[in-house]
Amino acid sequence: MADDVHPGPRTDTHFLPDAASAVADAARGLAMAHPADVGVVLDPLHLYARRRAPGRQVALVSGGGAGHEPLHAGFLGPGGLDAACPGLVFTSPHHRQVHEAARGAAGPGGVLLVVKNYTGDVICFAIAAERLRAEGVAVETVLVDDDLATEGSPDGGDGDGDGGGASQRRGTAATVLLEKVLGAAADRGDDLAALASLGRDVVSRARSLAVASRAQTSTATGQPAFELGPDELERGVGIHGERAASTTARPPTRELVAGMLVELLEGLEAAGAPVDDEGVALLVNGLGGTTSLELHALRALVGDLLAERGVRVATSLVGTYTAALDMRGFSLTLLALRPGWAELLAAPTATPSLPALPGEEAPRIRERVDGASSGGDGPAAHAQDPDDAGAAVVDAWAQALDAAHEDLTRLDQLAGDGDFGDNVASGLAHAQRRGGTLSGAAGAFLDEVGGSSGPLLGLLLTELVPAVRRGDPSQVAGDVGAALRSGAQAVTRVGGAQVGDRTFLDALVPAADALDAGGSLVDAARAAVDGALGTAQLVGRRGRSRYLGDRAVGAPDPGAVAVAALVVVVAQVLEESPQAQALPSPSQVASGTIEG
Repeated sequence: MADDVHPGPRTDTHFLPDAASAVADAARGLAMAHPADVGVVLDPLHLYARRRAPGRQVALVSGGGAGHEPLHAGFLGPGGLDAACPGLVFTSPHHRQVHEAARGAAGPGGVLLVVKNYTGDVICFAIAAERLRAEGVAVETVLVDDDLATEGSPDGGDGDGDGGGASQRRGTAATVLLEKVLGAAADRGDDLAALASLGRDVVSRARSLAVASRAQTSTATGQPAFELGPDELERGVGIHGERAASTTARPPTRELVAGMLVELLEGLEAAGAPVDDEGVALLVNGLGGTTSLELHALRALVGDLLAERGVRVATSLVGTYTAALDMRGFSLTLLALRPGWAELLAAPTATPSLPALPGEEAPRIRERVDGASSGGDGPAAHAQDPDDAGAAVVDAWAQALDAAHEDLTRLDQLAGDGDFGDNVASGLAHAQRRGGTLSGAAGAFLDEVGGSSGPLLGLLLTELVPAVRRGDPSQVAGDVGAALRSGAQAVTRVGGAQVGDRTFLDALVPAADALDAGGSLVDAARAAVDGALGTAQLVGRRGRSRYLGDRAVGAPDPGAVAVAALVVVVAQVLEESPQAQALPSPSQVASGTIEG
């Protein structure tokens, strides 16, 4: 390439073999993945269910732009849709797609079209409906307009749900619950008029609200569609990645969700659909870039907040069902239930992606295993510290690691999965709940911190419990040295690591060696710090960095830094000399800013 030619930004950040044919390729791929359930017609592009419940007389057809998957194609089959029409990304299908899909799927009782309230969808579905009626096919339309962020006055449509739009609200994730209700009702044999009436009633009693902390990645540019700062939030985004009316500061998640629920409940009240004893159906929906871990944690939070307000969640659905490509965000949908709707939501389905919602059953959530104590029963759970020195060490170590949390996370991201800082913080938080003693910390790390570092640190702390005590430093040093040696042997016995493997043994063993040679606690701390710094030049053979070869070389191992910090605070608490107080902090070790 010539020096004066500069490539533009990458546009192939998505894993699409051919962007021009991506939607058709995905349709073929869905049919390949579910050959007994889904068929595809490539021209005009639409998908259809290969199986239908025997009692169904009316076909259900929906569609919309690609990028929202699994909506709608993933909902094909008994209990769901009969046909789905995907447009290009965030673009409505053209009317010929809708017409051919509906004509091919139509049952003896006609076709019900489910349309999200976007102008392109409304127009193309309306033209298809006119053509179908002209051909003698009975057709009704249900228009979905659940998005609370675009609440507005009527826009001049006739309000019959058959085109023109009854409101300014966009159609978003409530479509999922609507199609589940309609699928079950169609399977039991409801006629076209009954299904249309039911669908419009469901829409009138559903409201959704979405937020995002990062825009979707444009398939055209490979860049985020809009920029947000780390402390900013779009509150009221659409499923096409439309920005909200304004960007807001990001509140804590509990505060954010509580505010969203207040708006949703007030929106239902204003719509004449207040929540009663039937409760609500809840959808916690990911927008494409939000993890299942987050979505299920949000489900727990929403359940707690609604319970505080006396609102019963009769059934719920959690997952990514209406995406906006890979937008980092989520939406909440509340459907104020009428009698019988929960049963429709719980009716069986046989689709690739649309499940039956759970029936009325209380979750089984217990505080702990039957008969187990809240403090755990690890080896150090009931040990007693000789005096308050152990508690002082735990407190000082916690403060030191809290100050170094970001550095420990950064180092662990270089060498592994980035969770070390959080795991150590979790162990120390559990230690505080166990009284803040060294024995409590040993039990906490052994019993309540997973991964590899947690239990191995627990073994080390268990050995330190009887050795860490106030007294003549020259006498205590020998006991601490023996404890460090025993801790190192326990780590090797359980984990298999040796000195030189780039683990916290590289800080622990030099400290034990210094004390075995008659050195002071300060000498041991300096040896531990030097050992931790030395791991920056080691290639990992055990632990988090063993998979990376020499890619982690140049930065110290975070476990070694944490152990060096432990030996430092032991020296500072037990020796209390100027030399001890001048020892470097873990942040200095981690960041390479040790002076002199």
